[in-house]
Amino acid sequence: MPAKTGQQYIDRLKKANNNVYIHGERIEDVTKHPATKNVVQSMARLYDLQYEKKEKMLYTSDQTGEQVGMTFLRPKTIEDLVKRREAIQEWARISGGMMGRSPDYLNAEVMAMGVSNELFAEDEQRFADNARNYYDFAREHDISLTHTLIHPQVNREKAQHEQKDANVALHLVEKQKDGIIVDGIRLLATQGGITDEILVFPSTVKPAGEKDDPYSLAFAVPNNTPGLKFLSRESFDYGRSAWDHPLSSQFEEGDAIVSFENVFVPWDRVFVCGNSSICNRTFRDTNAVVHMSHQVVSKNVVKTEFLLGVVLKLMDAIGIDGFQHVKDKGTEIMLTLEAMKSHLYRAEQSAKLDQWGTMTPDFEALNAARNWYPRVYPRLNEILRVLGASGLMGIPTEADFHYNEIGPILHRGLQGKNLEGYEKVQLFRLAWDMTMSAFGSRQMHYEYYFFGDPVRMGMAYFDQFEKESYKGQVDEFLKSIPGVKPEMVGGA
Repeated sequence: MPAKTGQQYIDRLKKANNNVYIHGERIEDVTKHPATKNVVQSMARLYDLQYEKKEKMLYTSDQTGEQVGMTFLRPKTIEDLVKRREAIQEWARISGGMMGRSPDYLNAEVMAMGVSNELFAEDEQRFADNARNYYDFAREHDISLTHTLIHPQVNREKAQHEQKDANVALHLVEKQKDGIIVDGIRLLATQGGITDEILVFPSTVKPAGEKDDPYSLAFAVPNNTPGLKFLSRESFDYGRSAWDHPLSSQFEEGDAIVSFENVFVPWDRVFVCGNSSICNRTFRDTNAVVHMSHQVVSKNVVKTEFLLGVVLKLMDAIGIDGFQHVKDKGTEIMLTLEAMKSHLYRAEQSAKLDQWGTMTPDFEALNAARNWYPRVYPRLNEILRVLGASGLMGIPTEADFHYNEIGPILHRGLQGKNLEGYEKVQLFRLAWDMTMSAFGSRQMHYEYYFFGDPVRMGMAYFDQFEKESYKGQVDEFLKSIPGVKPEMVGGA
């Protein structure tokens, strides 16, 4: 079948009737429940956009001849990489980059592991075949995915097999003729329950050892699989109008604990089964981390553009754009934006074909960007909040403006330099929802931990960075100083 429409996405969710729990109840229909209905509509808009902008969002499948999603594209040229990035950014602009787990993120992962699947064959050839077949399946059926990587935070000092209750984390229970039985808890499935299927993959931030083999799993199953439950956190969509909550009323993706209660996984959906060595290398050896990072940096460019636009409009609204310290703060955002765009440009233009014939971006550029952005996004958020100042506190609701007794007062008292009170407050509510609401706070926390603990990531980045050439430059300079004996220079 071709790429799906928004209505087809909604119809699938209705038919699936996934087990989703929130606020002490099971959701009967995620397309209608107050906590999920609005984000479902936003997701549907993404799928409809595929047909509104076919030339950018769709391509012809070599396998079926159908039109499929561009974000599934296996790039073979730099031009293909650019096409995929443009599709990613078309989707990102719908939400201003505020939907971090839009479908393209995992589409990139499925593509990478599907075409670079030899790693999985180290255990059994069928696991490599499964990865390739799943990519074909997901692409041709436009499968939307959530995923889960993290074990529960019980005792981080210990490995999973050393935990007081070693069966809390998701683990292999039994191998059967037709598949495997798994049981336990995983964190933290964003868009859990409002997608078609779930990918279970290992977190590689902390490599596992052989004794953790029972926890070393990778597979995909439909979200309505018996025994699979999504236990959602409190929703930050409070059912208010889009005027009052312009972001959280549309793009509250939700995050869920995932419970597997003796879930059966067919063999043809298994990619890794009890092999910590393969799990530790999955993202690196398949280049999945590279293609996923390309999606993330592409999205974050759009997110930074959107934040800059809000900051500039806020400056105009209250006439602060002429002040030196205000311009300096705006410059910080502009420099961040241009640096991120430069990382992305280098990654694409320095891309090379990998051993499987896939055009793969330059990871050095992407790795720098994905390590840097979590450190700088809280600062961008702070700039918007600081410039908004008390204006982000004194923001009435739309209903206040329509109440006859106080509406005229608000229109006059909250006017801006070039805006009526109603227009100015609408802008400030957007800035508030980006920074100070529950939704905005979650955005900052989400970006900070997007790929894991930034400090641990930074340590890994430092360790893998090629250092000798830089030290060598210093040695060569020291050797060139008149009167210095080469043998006295360190490293000579």
